[in-house]
Order: sequence, then C-alpha cells, then structure tokens
Amino acid sequence: VQLQASGGGLVQTGGSLNLSCTVSGSGDFTSNIVGWYRQAPGKQRELVASITPGDRGRVSIFMDSVKGRFTVSRDSARNTVYLQMDNLKSEDTAVYYCHRVGRVSDPWGQGTLVTVSS
Repeated sequence: VQLQASGGGLVQTGGSLNLSCTVSGSGDFTSNIVGWYRQAPGKQRELVASITPGDRGRVSIFMDSVKGRFTVSRDSARNTVYLQMDNLKSEDTAVYYCHRVGRVSDPWGQGTLVTVSS
C-alpha cells in the first residue's frame, strides 16, 4: 500500500498547515498505525508522529521540537489521516511523508513540501 501526503506549501513563521494522507491507488490503511515522517534538506528522514487505528486513535509525538504544535487525527470514513501543524517554525521546513509504520515493503510516496519562511 502506498500512501501519499498532500497539502504542503509555503507558509510564514507562526502559520498553520493541515496535511492529508490518503492511499495512492488501491488499498486500505484503516487498521494500521500510520506515521508522519519528514526529511529536512541534508538530513535523514525522521518519524514525527503516529496514530493508531480508529477515529479516536492514540497519537504519539516522537520529536520534542513539535510537541504542543503538531497533532494527528484520522477520518476512517474518508480513509484519510491528517497532520495539523500550528505555530510553524523555519526548522519545520521539510518534505513530509506518511507511511504505514513497520511496513518496510510499502513504497514511499513522493511526499509534500512544507516551506516555512520568516
């Protein structure tokens, strides 16, 4: 199953964006833990946050720098997972991806670029 992130763009420092994650092609991820990852320029891809299955899935934030600013939610009816990003900072500039956690055989989508300007 390939997941595709969308909704990125250019935003000013302090602004907000809400990224969406959907299935590219066929497949279903409603019963999977979904992770949001990001890759900043010159750095490796890192896990930012994840959410367990269900519309009231448990959210885990793995990066201290985004705690209190980012959160994850999912809408099973729409087969979509969201990453709400508030109070964006320049260091949040990166390509953001979503992926089923632990599914190493899943191909990665192209991601969505978030650029935060001061």
